[in-house]
Amino acid sequence: MFFSITADWVSLLVVGFATLFLIGELLVNARGVFAILGLGFITIYFSSFLDLNMFFIMILIYLFGLMLIMIDGKILNDGTLAVIGLVCMLVSVGFAAPNWVAGLYAVIGLFIGAFASLGFLKVFKKRQMWTKITLFDQLSEEAGYSSLNQSYRELVGKTGKTITDMRPSGTVLIEDIEYSAVTQGKWITKDTDITVVQVDGTRILVKEVN
Repeated sequence: MFFSITADWVSLLVVGFATLFLIGELLVNARGVFAILGLGFITIYFSSFLDLNMFFIMILIYLFGLMLIMIDGKILNDGTLAVIGLVCMLVSVGFAAPNWVAGLYAVIGLFIGAFASLGFLKVFKKRQMWTKITLFDQLSEEAGYSSLNQSYRELVGKTGKTITDMRPSGTVLIEDIEYSAVTQGKWITKDTDITVVQVDGTRILVKEVN
């Protein structure tokens, strides 16, 4: 074996660096370098204390927990899978330790490494591959989404006419185009001249022209 942990406190460093680089690989585009480093450190930790069978079991539990955190953070965002994933990682490093002192060091190292990995976001380019399945990216892929907001903002100050009663929402006609709009709480009858006073995204606020 190239390297083996002989002091309990070294567990903190080894698990800390493993978690630092593996989570860092998920956060930023490190071209696989962080993944190799992280796997190297976590392999050293588990192989120092476990036989071959338990080594594979614990490292799979650790990586499975890491995967759950990744899925929760990039897709679900409800925290459930992240908590389960964190528990899996804690269980794997804790039970692999030869004693409770080394286990405690390993658990502390895991937390430190996870939080420290956020620092990579300030130095390296953020990984974009997972954002393609999020709502944000779906909206950005819709042709005209940004231009739609811009065209709505350009309506401010323009006049038109209600084509339905505004109670307080309804439909208005501005430059021969129909829009859904709302008033400031006042009811406006059909065929009343209006002007656009504010646009918030695609929400159009109108008022009656005196």
